[in-house]
Amino acid sequence: MDKKHILDNGLLEQYLLGELNAQDCKQIEHALASDTELKAQFDALEKDFEMLGLENAIEPPKGIKYQLIQDIREAKDTKNNKGNSNLKFYLGIAASVAALSMLGGFWMYNELSDVKQQLQTVETEKTELNDKLNNLNQQIENETVLFATVTHPDTEQYVLKGNTLMPDGKVVSYVNHSTKSVVINTERLPKLDAEHDYQMWADVEGEMINMGVIGKDQNLMAMRYIDHAESLNITIEPAGGNDHPTVVQLVTNVYLK
Repeated sequence: MDKKHILDNGLLEQYLLGELNAQDCKQIEHALASDTELKAQFDALEKDFEMLGLENAIEPPKGIKYQLIQDIREAKDTKNNKGNSNLKFYLGIAASVAALSMLGGFWMYNELSDVKQQLQTVETEKTELNDKLNNLNQQIENETVLFATVTHPDTEQYVLKGNTLMPDGKVVSYVNHSTKSVVINTERLPKLDAEHDYQMWADVEGEMINMGVIGKDQNLMAMRYIDHAESLNITIEPAGGNDHPTVVQLVTNVYLK
């Protein structure tokens, strides 16, 4: 059981709270004995738990101490039968104090368990937030690259208008030969069903070369740049794309300058 596994799974807290079985306890103790850094972290955690217990300790009622002293004094002047009665009384007080201590310990255990659960919840939320932040940063980075291509002074714009198979369709393409990049705007591209995708092709000396499948959920996206392309073409293909274009499903094309 290595340190990373122990820390990631909160085993130090479970060890302190007595929630682990005997075998896991032995492994934790072995790890603490062999890893000074882990031992230091355990000691700090133990100290924090101790402080939390002291801060939330339950004190016995204030009158118990006074009553106990009074009964002890009275016991000196009474007979044995009276002493036996007082002994029972003392035992009752001791049992009450013990019960209060047990209740305090149980309450503290529940509080520590709640704190542990809250820490795990915070850690989970932190991980989810980091994932969302990373995804957002990646999205911003991708959009920055696309925007740079569209606004580049050497970028040329070509409009692919739909034919009779797609009379209302239109795709705007941005081609930059100096940076070897192609970006298309598919906002006016009619939606397809789940079984079909649009696919883009570059015509190089009569050979159609795949430029990539056009995503259904992206209005602005980068496509593969093909050297010496004479035209850009879009066909309807089976979902996921095809290794060769279905010519009868050509919906739009444009010739490059």
